Amino acid sequence: MPKIIVLPHQDLCPEGAVLEAKSGDTVLDVALKNGIHIEHACEKSCACTTCHVIVREGFDSLEESTELEDDMLDKAWGLEPESRLGCQAEVTDEDLVVEIPRYTLNHASENH
Repeated sequence: MPKIIVLPHQDLCPEGAVLEAKSGDTVLDVALKNGIHIEHACEKSCACTTCHVIVREGFDSLEESTELEDDMLDKAWGLEPESRLGCQAEVTDEDLVVEIPRYTLNHASENH
């Protein structure tokens, strides 16, 4: 069973975590199921960047991102070549090492 290793994040997961995942689960769903409350303002519909994660290991095992996801990622704070939206990145049979960026941009709440 693949694992998602979440690197320490000051607010969401100070100690880091090793999470069990099933092939086809999204990074976001596995994190939420394990009490790591990554923001997801658009309710997992690929319409914002609040669930932005950086896949430090295992990136090449993921399906390629869609054009819609790439368009959203272009708006993400701290974008890196291994950036993905947690709601779109599905686990395969390889372990992943994931970093949750320190900041996110929530266009929905920041425009009010």
